[in-house]
Amino acid sequence: MRSVLKAVSWRTLGTVDTFAISWLFTGRVEVAGSIAGLEIITKIAWYYLHERIWAAIQWGRRTR
Repeated sequence: MRSVLKAVSWRTLGTVDTFAISWLFTGRVEVAGSIAGLEIITKIAWYYLHERIWAAIQWGRRTR
């Protein structure tokens, strides 16, 4: 449960950061919200793909 909460809090912080930067650059809350909303979906998808690729790579793993 701790790891899940850490992942959610980290993703929330990242999305708030994206929203703030987008708002700063565009000056529009609506655009910043759209960017942040899309970013949640794309970052989760990219993370999943990244993890699956690394799961298939044997380099650096200790074998027994």
